[in-house]
Amino acid sequence: MSWQDEIDEINKRRALAKQQGGAQAVAKHHEKGRQSIRERIDALVDADSFDEIGQGAGVPEYDNDGNLSNFQPANFILGFGKLNGRKVIIGGEDFTVKGGSPNPAGLRKSVYTEELALQYKLPLIRLHEGGGGSVGGTGQDKNRRPLGEPVFSTSRFLPLAQTLGAVPVATAALGPVAGLPAARLVASHFSVMTENAAVLIAGPQVVKRALGHDLTKEQLGGPQVHLKSGAIDNLASDEQDALQQIARFLSYLPDNVWSFPAHQPSDDKIDRCEDALASIVPRNRRQPFQMRKIIDMVVDQQADDGSSFFEMGRKFGPSLITGLARMNGHSVGVIGNDCMFYAGAMTASAAQKLRRFVDFCNSFHLPIVSFVDEPGFMIGPDSEMAGTIRHGTSAISAVLQSRVPWACVQVLKAFGVAAQAHFGPDAYVLSWPSAASGALPVEGGVAVAFAREIAAAEDPAARQKELEDMLAASQSPFPRAEGLSVHEIIDPRETRPKLIAWLENAQAAYRTQAPQPYLTTMRP
Repeated sequence: MSWQDEIDEINKRRALAKQQGGAQAVAKHHEKGRQSIRERIDALVDADSFDEIGQGAGVPEYDNDGNLSNFQPANFILGFGKLNGRKVIIGGEDFTVKGGSPNPAGLRKSVYTEELALQYKLPLIRLHEGGGGSVGGTGQDKNRRPLGEPVFSTSRFLPLAQTLGAVPVATAALGPVAGLPAARLVASHFSVMTENAAVLIAGPQVVKRALGHDLTKEQLGGPQVHLKSGAIDNLASDEQDALQQIARFLSYLPDNVWSFPAHQPSDDKIDRCEDALASIVPRNRRQPFQMRKIIDMVVDQQADDGSSFFEMGRKFGPSLITGLARMNGHSVGVIGNDCMFYAGAMTASAAQKLRRFVDFCNSFHLPIVSFVDEPGFMIGPDSEMAGTIRHGTSAISAVLQSRVPWACVQVLKAFGVAAQAHFGPDAYVLSWPSAASGALPVEGGVAVAFAREIAAAEDPAARQKELEDMLAASQSPFPRAEGLSVHEIIDPRETRPKLIAWLENAQAAYRTQAPQPYLTTMRP
């Protein structure tokens, strides 16, 4: 006796599932310039590597004879895949079915993505496009009141939180994302959105009804909103760019917190010394310079892709630069001040950005290299209202709780309490001849400390300049080097070989112990 009838049933259900929301719904999705979730997965993972989980999950319909007449597939696609030969868990909403608002099977599969990533300790990728729950719930019988989850059940949000401390999580917003999918989107280490995406707590109609604001999805949660809010890290020009950014982000990271990042052979010369570094910092300290150019000249150059520096969160807390790079093939976290914004001062948003990034680097065992041009905490009423001192102190606490190797290159300024956010425990400290350190920058500090003397002088401007020149000498890096307050004062062109030599030693020492999850105490 054969099971062919049942086998035919399986194949029928699989075929119906592959249709997603139907040919018309898929075509309408394409008209909007967006791919279906299956097309996105195929575009990201290695060819023929996607191993789907729960393809048979869905909402069936039967005729009067008990035969399957229709099958609405779960509107969340999930499975294993390989990304550049590396196993990952990947999933995302199917917008062609109910606009991605979860049907019962779709909700179960979406929750299962984190469970699967935790079980197999694999990087997790979510490709989001869909709404949250409906006011009518996910059930089919609208005449029956839905039952809540039992009190003894495990919250579906628990694995969502646990993944952040266990495996790399990268997410993309590839269309409108609202409610629960929006929460899942930001519960990640790296998030990217396309130009036609929107990330919303609630959609325009709900907002208009509740608050009276008549706004579009873009005005509520488009890229220009959330790149500055910090909810999203990066912008992508299109879906392919978003997928490429996810692939690049994950290339710097280990599979999980119980392993180290893999070394990638580099063709870049260890002893490469860029002549431009000797003159990139102007003698006039009021004149800005490009810190990103310094970073690009120091980190590995890739023959096919230029600098290995991959920046994250450029629009949020813009006075602080954060990103990933490679030094002689080793993955590192990079931070630096951008003097083009607030002279590089630490704002409340920059402090939040720093704390999150430092925790991320510590979670995945990434040594940190800091390029310092810190004038101090941002001042003024807006800064006080934003709670800058609390956020800044919390960032400093994160730095001082750090357990990964740290290197600091003092490029120019290192003033005030905020400067402590750049020097991790037992940091290797290099100083450029342009460096200046102290409690306050000379330019502002002299005017305050010597206000009466300057005012009483025959030529106040000349006296202020005289005092500034005198005190600037005390902020010189040479006395710090003489007292071993820095490891070394160097020719800026030596920065790359010095950092690589340090990194090789630091990695050898750090990796003598087995990698473990990163846990912290409460911070300010």
